[in-house]
Amino acid sequence: MYQSNNVYFICSFAAIGGGLFGFDISSMSGVLGTQAYKRYFGNPTSYRQGGITCAMPFGSLVGALCSSFIADRYSRRTSIQIASIFWIVGSIIQCASVNIGMLVVGRVIAGICVGIASSICPVYQAEIAPKEIRGRVVSLQQWAITWGILIQYFIQYGSSWVGGGPDNPSQPTSAFRIPWGVQIVPAVLLFFGMFFLPRSPRWLASKDRWEEAIQVMANLHGGGDVNHPKVLAEYQEIEEALRFEREEAINSYRQLVEPRMLKRVLLGMSIQMWSQLCGMNVMMYYVVYIMEGANIASPLLTASIQYILNVLLTLPAIIYLDRFGRRPAMLIGSFLMMTYLFVVGALQASYGVPNVGSLKNPTNSDISWIVHDNKPVSKAIVAMTYLFVCTFATTWGPTSWTYPSEIFPTKIRAKAVSLATAANWFWNCVLAFAVPPLLWNINWKMSFIHMFLTAPETKGKTLEEMDDVFDSGLPAWKAVPKGSKLDQLQKDIEAGNIKIQHPIGGVPTMSEKTPVTTEETAAT
Repeated sequence: MYQSNNVYFICSFAAIGGGLFGFDISSMSGVLGTQAYKRYFGNPTSYRQGGITCAMPFGSLVGALCSSFIADRYSRRTSIQIASIFWIVGSIIQCASVNIGMLVVGRVIAGICVGIASSICPVYQAEIAPKEIRGRVVSLQQWAITWGILIQYFIQYGSSWVGGGPDNPSQPTSAFRIPWGVQIVPAVLLFFGMFFLPRSPRWLASKDRWEEAIQVMANLHGGGDVNHPKVLAEYQEIEEALRFEREEAINSYRQLVEPRMLKRVLLGMSIQMWSQLCGMNVMMYYVVYIMEGANIASPLLTASIQYILNVLLTLPAIIYLDRFGRRPAMLIGSFLMMTYLFVVGALQASYGVPNVGSLKNPTNSDISWIVHDNKPVSKAIVAMTYLFVCTFATTWGPTSWTYPSEIFPTKIRAKAVSLATAANWFWNCVLAFAVPPLLWNINWKMSFIHMFLTAPETKGKTLEEMDDVFDSGLPAWKAVPKGSKLDQLQKDIEAGNIKIQHPIGGVPTMSEKTPVTTEETAAT
């Protein structure tokens, strides 16, 4: 069967799994303001709406915790396909929902897909990509999320005008059934399309399927030549890392809590936690409420601008993350987001009033605080919201997926990333449930301090060199020496200083250091 060898295409297509995450985020925000949704499901607010919304992140939490078992046993590629099946089933149930219970069940099942995909897609991308563009292609995960949010939101915005518009008391249920049905399409494409993408070479190597692993590396990084210096260098680096892990003979679950690895596990979980506690997904889920509270223009239309900005401002990170670095992105992003949220909070506190009496009407009855008849303040709140989204899209959005997917060794990578992603979904679930009754009140400056003290720079290093980065003994704010051992190894191979033979079958023998002959290669 034909398989694509273009790294950008492979990682872009796999990022459709991230797109499903985006569809999830936007699957509620576009229907919250429609009369069809409010009437059919009994105008759910506060804890009831929080329960409906958090059903998906709860399922995602379960999916994230299960993802490592599926990915390690059946491969990264197969786990993504299994995830897409969950999404299709969950979407069908949501589309056919006749009550809140059925809607919640559908969202939990679809959430299992999102949990698996959001854990394994970045792992798959990181294991496929060369170090020079790893940040860029894993950032495609975040870009796909933003596209999923935008596409689903506009599908919902268009569907909201079915039957006389979102304010029509007799609006038909197709206003929310259409978007919940259309979201099946990307999952079908993902399921069948993954057959045409290669398996992760590092997963193949971990299963001692070296011939397949080397051929995949050759197709991806050596133009099909298994004797290309870069392929040989990458092979030796992966083999030595796996051999070292096996010599330690430590159970992969036990390795997660060993002191030298526990620090990384907690760091990965913290980054995903802060990506939620910074407030971005709250903005995505409940942006309609924020805009209603600002009392400016059409909440649905004003919120749509936020989604467009989210897509556009992710592009700079895709282009420059491998140059700019992960650490500066997180530190600068934390500081700016903190500033914008403090301004929004101050404006709401100073100029907002309780939404009671004559201020309350059928279109804003789901909020309790509103800025009334003060357009400059309303515009300032919307502007700060937009700046917040732009900052997240350029900094924390892509970095929160890239960093955890690259800092763990092969043996525990899927398990550690699943724990990090589970932290994301735990806090996603908590916020989705708690925000409607509580809105948001979080100490935003903590993520800046935490990342400054604990997150070293990882750009330009291979996945196998992360042990050197984290075990160097240097504090996080001091950079490890630039350059990569892989580059030097490749140069030595090209110069003939080192000769490496990779296996024709079975487990490699690293004592043999002669190049594979053309005849041997042809025999494969």
